[in-house]
Amino acid sequence: MVTRRQTLGLIGAAAAAIALPATRFANAADTITLRIGWQKFGILAIAKQRGVLEKRLAAKNVSIEWSEFNSGPPLLEALGANALDFGPTGDVPPLFAQAAGGNLLYVGTYKPPKAFHGLLVHKDAPIQKLEDLKGKRVAYKRGSSAHNFAFKALATVGLTPNDIESVDLAPPDAAAAFKTGGVDAWAIWDPFFAVAETDPQTRLLVTSENIVDPWGYFLGNGDFVKAHPNIIVDILDEVKTFGKVAQSDIPGTNKALAAITGLKEEVTLKTLTRAGSDLGAIDTMSDAAVKYQQQLADNFYALKIVPKQLTISDIVWHPNA
Repeated sequence: MVTRRQTLGLIGAAAAAIALPATRFANAADTITLRIGWQKFGILAIAKQRGVLEKRLAAKNVSIEWSEFNSGPPLLEALGANALDFGPTGDVPPLFAQAAGGNLLYVGTYKPPKAFHGLLVHKDAPIQKLEDLKGKRVAYKRGSSAHNFAFKALATVGLTPNDIESVDLAPPDAAAAFKTGGVDAWAIWDPFFAVAETDPQTRLLVTSENIVDPWGYFLGNGDFVKAHPNIIVDILDEVKTFGKVAQSDIPGTNKALAAITGLKEEVTLKTLTRAGSDLGAIDTMSDAAVKYQQQLADNFYALKIVPKQLTISDIVWHPNA
C-alpha cells in the first residue's frame, strides 16, 4: 500500500519521465508502460486479480504497473504529478487535485451503492441523531468522498462544518482512533464501513443513501490520455464488460473480493449487496456527472474548502466518436 511518503517518492521518480516524455510515448512498436493506481476494493481490484486488462492490452504492447493506495487523495496527487497514468477515486479528491494544478483529466465514471458511506458512533454514546454531533469530534479523510458525505449529512439538520471538530485521518488511523474513543464519530466508505459495522461496540447513525448522489470517477494523467486515447477507451470498455460479468456472479465475485481484501466473506458480501450496487455501471463522462461535480465544486468553494473556483469541464476528456 502506498503511503504519503511513498507517494512523494513516486512523484520525485516521475521527474525523469517529465524531463524525457519521448521515452514513454515514442513509437507504437515500443512497449508502453501503463501505471495504474488502485485501492483494495471495487471492480478495478477484482480486474487486477483476474488480469483482464493485461490480456486486453497485450496486443498493444502495454505493460501494466500497479500501485496500491488507501484513499483517493494520495492516488490523485501521484497521478497529477505524472507518477501514475490511471486510477479510480470518489467525488471530492479530483477537486483538490484540480485546484492544485494537477495534470489530470476525468475520463470515466462508476456508480457506487447508495449506502456506500456510513456515519458511525459508539454503541453506548449519547449521540442518537445527527443534531447531537454538534461540538463532537468527527473523523473523516479530508479531500475524500467521506468529506462530502459528512458535510452533507450535517447540512440535512442545519449544521455546518463549524459546528463540529473535524479530525483529518486516513482510514486505518481513523479506525484506530474511533475504536479507542479518540473521536466521537467516523464518516467512512466501504469496505472500512462494512468492517466497522460488524463491531458490536459500533452503532450506525446514518448512511449516505438519500444524502449523497453516488458518483465515482476514473481519472487519467493528461499526457498519457492525450498520447494514448485508445488505451483509455480499452480500459473503460474492459472494466465495464468485466464488471457486468462480476455483477452476474455475486458469490464468485464475493470470494474474489474477500481474497483480495483479506476480509471475511460476510463482510464483503455486505458491500456487494447494498442498494444500488452495480459493478458494471461504468461509462465515459456524462452531462449528469459533470453537472454533479460542478455543483460539488461550487459548494466546496463556498465553504472555503477548496481555494478557488473550479470549472470541471476544463479537465473532462471525451473519446472521439
